[in-house]
Amino acid sequence: MKKKCNRTYIGGQAVIQGVMMRSKHGMATVVRTDQGETVMEAVKVKAPEDRPRWQRLPLIRGVVNFLSSLVGGMKVLMRSSEAALTEDEGEEGGQSKFAKWLAEKHKMSVGDILTTVSVILGVLLAVGLFIFLPLLFTRLIASNVPAVAKDKMYGLWYYLIEGGFRLVIFLLYILFTLVFKSLRETYMYHGAEHKTINCYEYGMPLTVENVKKCTRLHDRCGTTFLFIVLFISIIVFALVGIPLDMLYKAAGIKGILDSLLSIVFRILLLPLVAGVSYEVLKLLAKTDSVLVLPLKAPGFLLQKLTTREPDDRMIECAILAFETALEMDKDPDFNERFFATETKLSKLMADMKRCFKDKNIDGSDAEWILSMTLGIKRSALSEERVISRAECKKVLAIFDERMKGRPLWYIYGDTEFYGYTFKVDERVLIPRPETEVLVRQAVLTLNNGDRMLDLCTGSGAVAIATYCEASKDKRVHITASDISEDALTLARENALLNKAAVNFVRSDLFEGIRGRFNLITANPPYVRRGDIDSLPADVKDFEPRIALDGGEDGLDFYRAIARDIPRYITNGGMLIVECGEGQAQEIIKIFQTTAHCEFAMIVKDLAGVERVVKLGF
Repeated sequence: MKKKCNRTYIGGQAVIQGVMMRSKHGMATVVRTDQGETVMEAVKVKAPEDRPRWQRLPLIRGVVNFLSSLVGGMKVLMRSSEAALTEDEGEEGGQSKFAKWLAEKHKMSVGDILTTVSVILGVLLAVGLFIFLPLLFTRLIASNVPAVAKDKMYGLWYYLIEGGFRLVIFLLYILFTLVFKSLRETYMYHGAEHKTINCYEYGMPLTVENVKKCTRLHDRCGTTFLFIVLFISIIVFALVGIPLDMLYKAAGIKGILDSLLSIVFRILLLPLVAGVSYEVLKLLAKTDSVLVLPLKAPGFLLQKLTTREPDDRMIECAILAFETALEMDKDPDFNERFFATETKLSKLMADMKRCFKDKNIDGSDAEWILSMTLGIKRSALSEERVISRAECKKVLAIFDERMKGRPLWYIYGDTEFYGYTFKVDERVLIPRPETEVLVRQAVLTLNNGDRMLDLCTGSGAVAIATYCEASKDKRVHITASDISEDALTLARENALLNKAAVNFVRSDLFEGIRGRFNLITANPPYVRRGDIDSLPADVKDFEPRIALDGGEDGLDFYRAIARDIPRYITNGGMLIVECGEGQAQEIIKIFQTTAHCEFAMIVKDLAGVERVVKLGF
């Protein structure tokens, strides 16, 4: 095998039916579900260099990493089990009666209970197997074997025997796990994890065939770390324990109290053991020299038990997880992804808002997604509830699209404007709430029998909303125009949707227009050309540029309208236009100079911005 030329800090863990890979800035978990589908969760994590300086000191960093790995490893195991064990999703979203009862009565998910129980049982099992039992067996030997009890090296022998028992129990525990098919499968994923990391470190392209060729043993394996922990614990426990035993003896402490104190001091010393073990593991992993092979050999032998040769689909999971973790380090803007599992509403909303904040997306979009997808009012989102797997899957599908920058209303395909529903997509701008000020002024201006023209109609929102409101008590005739035939196609659909008798004409402003009108409205492009690239990504990258670009100063369309409007507006008619912040006064000057309007009026929106200009002729 080649010499390693591509050392990486990426490490991993076999999980239920999958593999987790963790890099400096991200953690990617890929799972193969019961139905054979590959699903992935990729979340950002705090890089080691971003931790407080004291947490990066030798020994202390080992303790920090040990604890974070312990807690994080348990969480990712539970997450993977929830993702892997899919259920039939019927009308109730795949929830069992018990799960629904928990959700409705106690606002808890089955996953919450399983995680809590697993952590408690895991801690109790670890303490029982690796602290209590070795201590019990060693005391039995010390009490019943005179040769040991009378030896001058009694204290050292005591801790050596205890450490030996701990190693034997650890080995028996591993052998016992091999009995279970599901754990043997997990060991196969463990092998896929190691082989993939080795493939990368050997500088080979990450393909299934290349990964197969690599060894399933690795220097930084958790199995090796646990062996080192067991070995270091013998030394540390002896160095601290022998003096403590002498103090107990001098103080006359014996029996149950002695045993309890012995268990407590071993638990308290575990962070120190972990810290020392971590430094030893890092030191051994830095070299492939044959001189240190005897030190690595016991860990490698144990890895022979905890890793197995994986199949192609397992390797595919490991490669995807590794490449994703690698990409998360290279791309600070990487979009996080989540498993679709049963979860609490508050947690899902918090995760979505956190991700949106990193992408400069308004956090209210998370509330809209949950509200519309789950069919509950935004005001009710503060009430805790459990989201089923099926519901979570629907929410995350919208969330993933929004994380790519696509505007929320394009994703849903419609939006509400002035109380009416409008279809929207990349062919048109999304109607903004501030534009409702323009509609309100238009409705107030129209009289019975008036003719209205809406320029740059886009989705038809202004023309259609004005018709629907005005026609409640008036007879009006509305024509709407746009240069884009695609936009007009969508506008016609919106007119049918809202039963609005609006006549649509393809025209570049007044080019294809005939006749005169009592009212002309327009919400033309008014963004300064140089400002477009500074707009939010969901605007500049998705909404049509032709509907944004108002020229160098943003006023090109107002000049064009002012030049031609005298031929299309009746005496006593009115023009109402929307404008950008700080443009109202300039627009008035343009129409006073070019079109000789008789009066002008500015209307502010709810934010106090001069949003609409009314011009009389």
